[in-house]
Amino acid sequence: MPELPEVEVVRAGLSPAVDGARVEAVEVLDARSVARHDGDPADFEAALVGRTLVLPERRGKFLWIPVAEGDEGAPRRALLAHLGMSGQMLLREPGAPADRHTRIRLVLDQPQHGSVEVRFADQRLFGGLAVRPLVDGVPDQASHIAIDPVDARFDAAAVARRLRRRRQGVKAALLDQTLVSGIGNIYADEALWRSRLHYATPAERLTQARALALLGDVRDVLDLALAEGGTSFDAQYVNVNGQAGYFAHSLNAYGRGGQPCPRCGTTMVREPWANRSSHRCPRCQRRPRGLA
Repeated sequence: MPELPEVEVVRAGLSPAVDGARVEAVEVLDARSVARHDGDPADFEAALVGRTLVLPERRGKFLWIPVAEGDEGAPRRALLAHLGMSGQMLLREPGAPADRHTRIRLVLDQPQHGSVEVRFADQRLFGGLAVRPLVDGVPDQASHIAIDPVDARFDAAAVARRLRRRRQGVKAALLDQTLVSGIGNIYADEALWRSRLHYATPAERLTQARALALLGDVRDVLDLALAEGGTSFDAQYVNVNGQAGYFAHSLNAYGRGGQPCPRCGTTMVREPWANRSSHRCPRCQRRPRGLA
């Protein structure tokens, strides 16, 4: 599933095409992709046609495009995008060849760039688009999501204190989007490798300094991934132009089971964890004492 860097790359790519653009037409090709919208496809289309979109925003893995109000007041609704497992937001010129698995098509008129199409493609149909009300500037379906580590408002010291109150393993805590958002399996494994922490280490055992160092490693990993366009393992993870990110070539832990640890040379292991997998170095990231 796309994590913060992949979603941020999409947000940045959409920005110049949608900011200030008027929605000229909307076509829902698969009703399943508007299941999160309170209404049928016709209602979804009516909620957008003739409206003006403003600068896209993101929190964690959530991406949305506020819809301007006619009275020029603060937006009260937004086009919320759930990318799910395979969702893509693609920018195309009008009349461009069809993209596979396109579920929704928006035709926009942007004052500086002219006519452009935004196509939502989704092979596995776990994602979708919806027009949702904004609550304090955030779509209602994302209001429970915590601020992410690359946000200027992120308070690392406060999050570290909250992290240390958790009795669960540190990886499970990092994946809790109500504590810190935007981190998924890939970047959790990478940050834990940098911090030399086993994924099952109880978060409550961390000192404040160790917790802050871990959050610093999370931020560093996310920043590196952003600089390289996110992580792509197949054609499903692409930016708005259909191009893959290449941070996968810089991974130190995730997906490296059976390969030497980049730090010490010990063979990395892949272990079952919470219906997923965790990747670690047995030497650098030893299992904590007292844990089975």
